[in-house]
Amino acid sequence: MRELRIVFMGTPDFAVKSLEAILKAKFHVVGVITAPDRPAGRGRKLSESAVKQFAVSQGLKVMQPTNLKSEEFQKELAELSPNVQVVVAFRMLPKSVWSLPEFGTFNLHASLLPEYRGAAPINWAVINGEKRTGVTTFFLDEKIDTGKIIFQDKEKITEKDTAGSLHDRLMETGADLVVKTLKAIKKEKIRPIAQDESKELKEAPKLDRENTKVNWFDDLQDIHNLIRGLTPYPTAWSYLENAGEKLSVKIYDVTKAEQGHHFAYGDIVVNGGELRVAVPNGFIIIKEMQLPGKKRMAVKDLLNGYEFATDAKML
Repeated sequence: MRELRIVFMGTPDFAVKSLEAILKAKFHVVGVITAPDRPAGRGRKLSESAVKQFAVSQGLKVMQPTNLKSEEFQKELAELSPNVQVVVAFRMLPKSVWSLPEFGTFNLHASLLPEYRGAAPINWAVINGEKRTGVTTFFLDEKIDTGKIIFQDKEKITEKDTAGSLHDRLMETGADLVVKTLKAIKKEKIRPIAQDESKELKEAPKLDRENTKVNWFDDLQDIHNLIRGLTPYPTAWSYLENAGEKLSVKIYDVTKAEQGHHFAYGDIVVNGGELRVAVPNGFIIIKEMQLPGKKRMAVKDLLNGYEFATDAKML
């Protein structure tokens, strides 16, 4: 049975759960690599990553390289003598880093690879109306998310899921899969399988201003999925035209009502404390939204102090 010397690489909360599970399973973590501290907030004070905060609390050695290809960093990494590296929500590694350990470097990805390779697999699974997704551990190679698969675990997606609720479940499932993978590597009981490249695959590209804007001419279900898939981050948005103003607003919690109507797509209907937007074959009912310079608010509270004109619409 192998004795593992693990270097863990990750940055956000999603990665913390895996590192915590590794430590609880009594594996030996010789070092943690995370993003450099960055200015954040109005005061632009330096902010530490979630992984750094947790690693420091556990007394682990932390490294925060700005350049993963630098000789200084790679020398320091080699001196830790890791024989396996675990990557969860980190940046792309140069070959000189991922090829260093004897037993390889594996990544946890929040999809059932080869589907949804890319930066935002959780969001796109919800946006595309998938009924299931999952997590995958795989060995890194030269390309992004293409290495041999070690293990996978499936997770259902419900109609009520948002990217946030799915993220939280996959974070837990993924942490368990990371520990399972390490145990198999320790016992030399892994049989990695090449990914199937024979069919057209759905991808998970980075989310930006363009692909997060709501198109109110899209199908009711597609709009509902888009907003769910972008909640709570990075958030769906739309232009609101109201009383001669054109505002950029963020849209959070929504429900949908499938029914016929005579309104133009994008028209806003306010009735009985409810804010509806007319779309093909129904209405999107907005429960929470955010006006420019304001906090995220429940629509019922927003309607107490903000008036929508009779011809207000989403663009």
